[in-house]
Amino acid sequence: MGASDSKLVFKQGIFRLSEDKIIPADDPYWASFWELPESTEDVFSLFSPNDIRRTRDTALENLETLILAITSRLFILRHHPSFPDPEFAPERDALNCIRILTRILPYIYEAEQLQPWEDKFFWGVRRKRTRKAALARDVLFDESQEELAKLEAAGEEFEEVKPLAEELIDTLIDLLFFADFTLPRPQNTKNKVTYAIWQSGVGCNTSVGTTKEFESNRTEILRLLLTLTSQSMYMSANLLPVQGVKAISYIVTCPDKQVVLSTLCSLLNTTLKYNPASWKIPYNVQVFKDPKQILVTYALQLLLLILLYPIPETDPAHAKKNFYRHFLGRLHRPQDFQFITDGMTRILNAPLNASSSYIPGNPTKFTSEMIMLFWEITQCNKRFRSFIIDTGRSHDFLVLIIFYAIEYKLDSSKQGVVRMCVFLLQTLSVEPNFGKNLNKRFEAQETLPPTIRLQNFNGTYADFLIHSIYNIITTSQGKLTAIYPALLAVINNIAAYLEDLSASASSKLLQLFSSMSSPGFLLANDSNHDLLQSLLESINAIIEHQFIRNPNFVYAVLRNKKRFEALRSFTLESGQEEIERMNRRRKERHDPNDLSESRRGSVDSIRSPTISHSRAPALSDVPEEDGTFAIGADEDEDTDDDHRPTPAESTPTEQPSRASSVSSSVDDAVPTQLRGMSEKARGKMPAGMPTFSRQNSTTSLSNYTTAGFSTNGAFEPTAQWIDSWLTELPLHTILTLMDQLTPLLPAPNRSSTDTPSASILHVIQSAKVTSIEPSPIRIQYFEWSPLSLGWYESLLWGFAFTSEMQVQKGTVGVWNGTAIKLFRVEAVAPSGPTLSSPRGAVDAVGSNIVSRIGNLNLRGVGGGGSAQDAQSPATERPERPQVSRTGTGDGSRPGLIRTAII
Repeated sequence: MGASDSKLVFKQGIFRLSEDKIIPADDPYWASFWELPESTEDVFSLFSPNDIRRTRDTALENLETLILAITSRLFILRHHPSFPDPEFAPERDALNCIRILTRILPYIYEAEQLQPWEDKFFWGVRRKRTRKAALARDVLFDESQEELAKLEAAGEEFEEVKPLAEELIDTLIDLLFFADFTLPRPQNTKNKVTYAIWQSGVGCNTSVGTTKEFESNRTEILRLLLTLTSQSMYMSANLLPVQGVKAISYIVTCPDKQVVLSTLCSLLNTTLKYNPASWKIPYNVQVFKDPKQILVTYALQLLLLILLYPIPETDPAHAKKNFYRHFLGRLHRPQDFQFITDGMTRILNAPLNASSSYIPGNPTKFTSEMIMLFWEITQCNKRFRSFIIDTGRSHDFLVLIIFYAIEYKLDSSKQGVVRMCVFLLQTLSVEPNFGKNLNKRFEAQETLPPTIRLQNFNGTYADFLIHSIYNIITTSQGKLTAIYPALLAVINNIAAYLEDLSASASSKLLQLFSSMSSPGFLLANDSNHDLLQSLLESINAIIEHQFIRNPNFVYAVLRNKKRFEALRSFTLESGQEEIERMNRRRKERHDPNDLSESRRGSVDSIRSPTISHSRAPALSDVPEEDGTFAIGADEDEDTDDDHRPTPAESTPTEQPSRASSVSSSVDDAVPTQLRGMSEKARGKMPAGMPTFSRQNSTTSLSNYTTAGFSTNGAFEPTAQWIDSWLTELPLHTILTLMDQLTPLLPAPNRSSTDTPSASILHVIQSAKVTSIEPSPIRIQYFEWSPLSLGWYESLLWGFAFTSEMQVQKGTVGVWNGTAIKLFRVEAVAPSGPTLSSPRGAVDAVGSNIVSRIGNLNLRGVGGGGSAQDAQSPATERPERPQVSRTGTGDGSRPGLIRTAII
């Protein structure tokens, strides 16, 4: 039969699925599904979404029989002594079974009404005739009536066997390590399944060898495993971490150590040995298919999926642990850490090296996933954190993380990546040596990409980090308010170890203080004062622990004396008066032709919270720059504060409502900041509590903020509310320092320059300061909440969906066109070809992942979306901005948003 004939017969057979009501299970027809297709493309092009949905909705019995026939055939092949054998147990049959299952599973998952059936069919305990019963049914000779009665009784003996989904997953894992199918035939054993690690690297010093065919077969199996676990995409983010996915729970709780370690090391080594630079790229890269890259992408995504998965408390497997995450955390050999570090650096460096001389079609498409892998390892393996810090590699990773954070800070499709980068910085910053090593001089600054290069920079890595954090906060146009607390936590964690801060870095920290202590910022919502408190604690830590070594910083603090004193006497009335005064001043200076002024107009509505408090500030209200508010006259009051960037009037998400249900905690969509803990306090934590708790719980060791109050979605500050936090601000150390040093400084110090003279530095360094005692160094951690885990999982699935979507580049579009609930998929307007990205008409049509959670960071405004919102975007309220859980930003301007994959 020719290729076209077999395709025609296969298509006719697909029609029969929905046309015949019940096709018998023993009908030879079922064999056509594993005998006729000749490629993955055949299955996906001929077995259309309409065919699958029509069968699912009108002939479910046939779909059920198809799955049973396909899985039975796959199980038989797995246990066949000759597999793979072209005549007796063809490899083609197994691959077609895998392809058919990959094709139809998403359409089962998308049908919510089938959930009870799916759960029973795939996860219910099955009854199967025993081997004795099966043999008894085959009577070869005439027997006496008595013997026949015994045989008949034996033929009805049944035994319980594991659920279909569990047997399928076990079979697929075995096939990943199957001789002559995915691995070379071993020489010294007859066992077909050897669990040999695919590549050298972690856990293996020698490669077993491979072929393109073996790698292609691995790709098919990994794709099906991803599809099996993709039930996540058909659940809402607030439900996903609470309910979980049984397929992932079963995989991660596998008790067989050899299976776990072989799978973990194979996926890890395959990912980290990939070298995009070794592959030559044709100019017409848009039609280029790299099978190796597709294999690596699937391996990395499946690895991440099982590493970050939190076993739900309601899951029967909750008492077990995620063994993949457990064993990754147990790695300890320096050579393994060196291999991991080199592999991640190679992938992450590719876009950074290409940023100055961009070659069209850079093939590295999974840098986002690699950042996620780096974050996962740093969270679960303290030894790895110590390794990269003690060997100095943390400096390289610091530059890489800062590059991605700043490169994507304004890209709505990459907000999730930026958030990951910031929390990754916080994860590293909990190690004391990280802060100490930042005092190293930063050489070769001029070799950095333009986006993160600092002009005329001559400082340390600490100076570079502080400049970068200031940059992220003040120029992100309000897109990143959710991670202000994490950025300030990074400063807090390194503050006690900083030495010889430059005058410019010191100035940046004090400019942040000036902005965050302004009335407009403090009165904008009920939690901004926590950001100010965090920054003040960092300032105190520098003064208390490193006073002598930071004269530039002390000078910067002294120059802001009036601001600190005014903050101490801050009241509701004085704050509102200052806001009104600044509004009048801005109106008087307003020039219709001044673009910088027009950018500020969008936040006028929140200048006076007592007058205009009908709603909380929206992210779209925040301009790139905004004037700070002087609390009192300062030594450099001649400078124009209106042109100093300020953080957006933040509504941080670290204000969890622990008493409320998970589904209503829309604000809690990034990890929760915990109060800073001293070493002594950390020692009192519950036994076995990990440093970065992945415990899927609605409880917390401590809350980051003290709740203010909110009424009907509106915040209105009161004098009592101000008194509740103003007296708690840690101003004593700073004011004591000012009282003792100000009289010692000569009058000329009241200049507008950030850099003190040598004589002033000498006075500061030789001064004897009393009554300032170093307080215990406090480290600020974060903790995962259920909804933040939902955000994190949806971020990963967003990466998987967008990478799989590019069908013309070698993938098959497993989830294209299905009813995703974890995020919303929007078509974007085609973009034409450019010199850096020549594309054809088909390639110009993209899709975009936009999350459904509304008001991710906006307290007091009507909250998150439902599953119906994902299907009916037109019914959403226009005033509710859609902010991304998957890193794709607000959904208000879909035509301007790119896909979420890097």
